[in-house]
Amino acid sequence: MHFIVLGAGAIGCYVGGRLAAHGQAVTLVGRAHALQPIAAQGLRVSDLDGFDRTVPATALRLAATLAEAAPGADSIVLLCVKSGATESAARELAAACAPGTPVVSLQNGVDNVARVQALAPGLQVLAGMVPYNVVLRGAHVHRATAGHLQLQRDAATERIAPVLAAAGLATVLPPDIRAVQWGKLLLNLNNPVNALSDLPLRQELLDLDCRRVFAALQTEALGVMARAGIQPAQVTAVSPTLLPHVLRLPNWLFTRLAKRMLQIDATARSSMWDDLEAGRVTEIDALCGAVVRLAAQQGMAAPLSARMCELLGGPRQRLTGAEMRQVLGV
Repeated sequence: MHFIVLGAGAIGCYVGGRLAAHGQAVTLVGRAHALQPIAAQGLRVSDLDGFDRTVPATALRLAATLAEAAPGADSIVLLCVKSGATESAARELAAACAPGTPVVSLQNGVDNVARVQALAPGLQVLAGMVPYNVVLRGAHVHRATAGHLQLQRDAATERIAPVLAAAGLATVLPPDIRAVQWGKLLLNLNNPVNALSDLPLRQELLDLDCRRVFAALQTEALGVMARAGIQPAQVTAVSPTLLPHVLRLPNWLFTRLAKRMLQIDATARSSMWDDLEAGRVTEIDALCGAVVRLAAQQGMAAPLSARMCELLGGPRQRLTGAEMRQVLGV
């Protein structure tokens, strides 16, 4: 197989790096500033479980465009661009890939597969969910939390799942990937909280005020999902309906009940924080925006998610947990 990673960011480099370290043919497609350090130093891939390997640049193909990557009959495209770049990536996919080429979306949000399929109807577009936080610094990518990749069940994913697993990317094929995506979105509602707090993830999760904001966003989203008949899958050790209650617990009890949630590299931050620091457009529309749109479809409002879209869509802001609670009224 030839794995083409479209979007050489944190997730793309981690998944592609693990596959390349296992001897698979991998092409990373990305911008020059992302690929230049890898071309010069190779790609170092590590995780919180002790894996640490540098893949030499000669063991990877690096390409500026998907057309340059030359997808063929044996190619699997792993779509890892940020949600804001989905449409442009879809046009690139439609132009460069043969009909029937499998494209697996490893993106945040719930709408990306439909958006790609609309612009590239001849391709086999499949949904995936990445549960862990990955930190990318230059030519070093580090998985900072735990979890299993979850991919939409299909003949193509049944073929690649054992390859991913053998490369150290534990993979499952759940019966309902849509429910998994909504379950992951509930967790991703912490991304704007983390970005506004300007704190590492672990430190932010130890801040009760930040957790109360996170819990309020989840509670609102769960109400909207219930009205829409969506039952989110459990993607952590705690069920989606119970998690907001756990988040609101005092620290002495939260730290005992949520040990797995706090098993995070001390320096890890959300990708949304990275985007804000770099002056890039964030994925807030794919997360809180998705809740707002679903609410509108149900004749409801989602004021907390709507306010988060406003806060993350304007000039860079830094707010304490207490300040966020005041702004959102929670």
